[in-house]
Amino acid sequence: MTTRTDAPTRREQILKEAARLFAERGFHGVGVDEIGAAVGISGPGLYRHFPGKDAMLAELLVGISERLLAGGQLRVTEDASSGDGSPETLLDALIEGHIDFALDDRPLITLHDRELDRLRDTDRKRVRRLQREYVELWVEVVRARYPLLPENEARATVHAVFGLLNSTPHLGRPGALPGRTATAALLHRLARGAFEAAGEQA
Repeated sequence: MTTRTDAPTRREQILKEAARLFAERGFHGVGVDEIGAAVGISGPGLYRHFPGKDAMLAELLVGISERLLAGGQLRVTEDASSGDGSPETLLDALIEGHIDFALDDRPLITLHDRELDRLRDTDRKRVRRLQREYVELWVEVVRARYPLLPENEARATVHAVFGLLNSTPHLGRPGALPGRTATAALLHRLARGAFEAAGEQA
């Protein structure tokens, strides 16, 4: 995948600070003025970008679900077009992509766990649909790598690995963790170990 190098837009800055503040203090514990102050604009100035906090939360949670699915689909497409890929290398690529999310977007994991039910019904259903598609994408790759693994067990293992990788907000303060490279490598080994354990029993 290509890495973005241009500066974030004001809208993206607002969303990043909103995610951080919502994760730290809870959705109802943060005011529009505080979010504005975090990005250097007045609270009312935020309304030029978002109609309110609910819209920010919806864009954060729907947006990350869209990005995870799109990233997974891109990895599958790139693997298919390369002509020399394998289920194992594709599974590794999916794991690496999810680890990037788990390490770089920790506030969004916290937000999802705490605040998903605050979304409007239509937005919440959209998040759930995107997540199901993301899971099924993984299941297909896992079963290509471990063809004897039953579909229901592959799906359960994918959910378990997501739980493992998404545990990063609970691993302690950032300074208490190994460096990012070491943490990513550890998470990758743990994820592959879980899939290997499931595959060996099939």
